[in-house]
Amino acid sequence: MVRKNRRTKKTRAKERKSTGAEQINGRVKGIATIGVLVVGLVMSGCGSQQAAPKPAIPEVAIVVVNPERVVLTTELPGRTSAYLVAEIRPQVNGIVQERLFNEGSDVKAGSVLYQIDPAPYQAAYNNAVAALARSEANLPPVRLKAERFGQLIALKAISQQDFDIAAAALKQAEADIEYWKATVESARINLGYTRIIAPVTGRIGKSNVTIGALVTAHQGSPLAVIQQIDPIYVDAAQSSATLLRLKRNIASGLLKGNGPNQTRVKLLLEDGTPYSLEGILKFSEVTVDPSTGSYILRMVFPNPKHVLLPGMYVRAIVQEGEMDRAILVPQQGVSRDPKGNPVALVVDGEGKVQQRMITVDRAIGDRWLVASGLAPGERIVVEGAQKVRPGATVKAVPFQEGGTSGAAPKKAAQPAAKAK
Repeated sequence: MVRKNRRTKKTRAKERKSTGAEQINGRVKGIATIGVLVVGLVMSGCGSQQAAPKPAIPEVAIVVVNPERVVLTTELPGRTSAYLVAEIRPQVNGIVQERLFNEGSDVKAGSVLYQIDPAPYQAAYNNAVAALARSEANLPPVRLKAERFGQLIALKAISQQDFDIAAAALKQAEADIEYWKATVESARINLGYTRIIAPVTGRIGKSNVTIGALVTAHQGSPLAVIQQIDPIYVDAAQSSATLLRLKRNIASGLLKGNGPNQTRVKLLLEDGTPYSLEGILKFSEVTVDPSTGSYILRMVFPNPKHVLLPGMYVRAIVQEGEMDRAILVPQQGVSRDPKGNPVALVVDGEGKVQQRMITVDRAIGDRWLVASGLAPGERIVVEGAQKVRPGATVKAVPFQEGGTSGAAPKKAAQPAAKAK
């Protein structure tokens, strides 16, 4: 029994050892199998990557640069001012008896605006007229006496002194007549000044005096103000740098400034609506304001319906001239570098993208006027620039307004979806 038990224990130990070895071998085989599978998957992945198709050439929308004729204009802020301004002031002292106009109405030159009490001036005029008549009545006897003394002095019937006294009396009588004539004229003028007349035709404002007010000659405050607003002035400020650039462009032949329509001016009102009538450029100031670096342009506009009133803010559109071969590119085709300089992407003859530094002059509608950096016939990238870099090969398609630009990204995205 003892031997049997010993044999049984040895047998069980052997069986345990054989079972553990089999388990270890099974684990090793499992790990090896997994490794083979992983290597196979990796190899299959590498093979699939190598077999993937190449990415498609990006598509961009381009615009061909073509020179065209452009009329250049400048928009300037300005203010309206009356064509004529007359401040009504009295020229004699007196009491205002009557006001003969309606405030805010149109008056004509020569119409009576105010009536000052004429009584004292009428009396002065009558007095001067009477004094003149008295002097004229004294003249004939004095003249006759001088004539007689002239005959007697030739006969030596009177002394020379008597003749001189008679001649002096004649000259004094004649001088008195001239003096009273001047006095009568002065009294007549003062009497006329009691009727205050409108010196110009225009629209009169409010009256600063009422009936019964005492006014003095040449007083500081006007009785009323008349402004002629048809036609009307528009004064706009323009920088001296713009003037220099304009003269330089005309001198170089880039800009034609001698056309018949050069001086035509259009106007935008305060609310942005265009004024229906055109004006003309009258003159430009001869000095530059040192505080602002600008000078004044004065324009004249017809104003028959009195739409424009003095003091209104307007924007004048002044024609500078014509450019026969202007280069205009869409604004979406021009970007800025980190320094703020304008750049554009150009597609060359080989279909590669080049970055070009350009100089823009101004915006005309939704396009930039290019001063330098582009030549006629070059192709500018307008849409799709975010997908390409300088030196990349692209497929250029013509840019069309209204939706074609949105189709380009979709066509470029389809091959990428198939590659996945």
